[in-house]
Amino acid sequence: MQNISLKSQATKGVFWNAIESFSIQVGQFAITIILARMLMPLDFGLIGMLTIFIAISQSIVDSGMGTALVQKSDRTEADFSTVFIFNFAISTGIYLILFFSAPLIAKFYAVPQLVSLTRVLCLNIVINSLSLVQTTRLTIAVDFKTMAKVNVISVIVSGIFAIFVALLGFGVWALVFQALIRSIVTCLMLWYLSRWKPSIKFSKNSFKTLFGFGSKILGVGLIGTLFQNIYKVIIGKVYSAETLGYYTQGFQFAEMTAGTVTSILQKVTFPILASIKDDKKRMVSVYRKMLGMASFFIFPVMTMLALLADPLVRFFLSDKWLPTVPLLHWLCFARIIFPISVLNLNILNAIGRSDLFLKVDLSKLPMAIIALIITIPLGIKAVVIGHVVTSFLAYFVNAYMPGKLFSFGATEQMKVMAPKAIATAMMAALVYFVMSFIDFPLPQLIFGGLTGILAYILFSMLLKIQEVNEVINIASSFLNFRKSVAK
Repeated sequence: MQNISLKSQATKGVFWNAIESFSIQVGQFAITIILARMLMPLDFGLIGMLTIFIAISQSIVDSGMGTALVQKSDRTEADFSTVFIFNFAISTGIYLILFFSAPLIAKFYAVPQLVSLTRVLCLNIVINSLSLVQTTRLTIAVDFKTMAKVNVISVIVSGIFAIFVALLGFGVWALVFQALIRSIVTCLMLWYLSRWKPSIKFSKNSFKTLFGFGSKILGVGLIGTLFQNIYKVIIGKVYSAETLGYYTQGFQFAEMTAGTVTSILQKVTFPILASIKDDKKRMVSVYRKMLGMASFFIFPVMTMLALLADPLVRFFLSDKWLPTVPLLHWLCFARIIFPISVLNLNILNAIGRSDLFLKVDLSKLPMAIIALIITIPLGIKAVVIGHVVTSFLAYFVNAYMPGKLFSFGATEQMKVMAPKAIATAMMAALVYFVMSFIDFPLPQLIFGGLTGILAYILFSMLLKIQEVNEVINIASSFLNFRKSVAK
């Protein structure tokens, strides 16, 4: 009975996460295309310069306590209210620091315009803090249906507003207000739909317990944020805002696919794995299936994105974005292993070993620093290639602890992923051959995409990859679940 319940919970979670992620990505993709045609690479580069400050601030505001709430079994209302008060207080303090530090940020990049951009864009930090607990409560309940509604509506509303602002000729401010409106709509809807209101009660004991676990997640979050965003800082500082704009756009395209898979894995797997953390054998079984399914999707999708990068950019973004193409090629391979790495770290959090999570992430930081020191003098393309190398090395570091704790390390994981990698390589060769006979972007996208999908399915069946049958079963479950949802 428990197995059926867990499977049903996971199916529902994946279903609504897939709906949410797919809808958001399609909507965001369409909005990005429109804005990219209306704005300049410089505009995207200016926002990219501030990404690290926003991302670090968000990590500090949450401080890992949202994760601590999910992991904790005997959570109380005092726990939720304590986290809410902490989030709001720390976000307000951080905003004030960034407000008065804005001139220093602008001076660092030698871009005066960043003063006003920083002061307005960073309001997002405070707005987002007001809905973190509501999001956590929905995650605990595996209520991704509500989150799907909220996120899809917020993307559409903010996108329409951003396009309107861009039409009025406000340039980069269209991107600023897009972010702000999305946060405001998300916050208001979560407050209305979650039906939870905080009490003005701060418990020292709750804070001590949650922060004890969350502080390690905070350390990991900060390191991960630095690891992902340090490239934007360096590119913006050493090269130019325009070059950063090309990188940001390429990263956004790569993240649109890899990030979708990662988001689903993080949101669904953590509460599921945390619920069975006392059954080691069962955890490894679920973990193995998740890794197999993740690699089954992410390997061919990211490879196809790399193969179709040139026609994709030419057709959707226009020729002014062509410098993005070689960066996107490499960024696809930098992100191809990222969802797998997330799984390896997620299982450590699920069993309450955030201390190991922190140690693993700390060990990867020197690699990123060394890679940057070597590649910065060689140019932007070399920096991105260095990112690819460190991403694959980071995977082996992340896989070490699961190997030690569960006897499911890199070697065992690669056995699971190998058939998908072989099928992907065979598919890539065929797609590359077909595209060599086509000269125009749209036909390349159509015939290259169709060839890739059909070839991957065929090669997967020939190699007897079991995830093909799993996908068919899941699709059947989704159809049945959809009928039950409609009732």
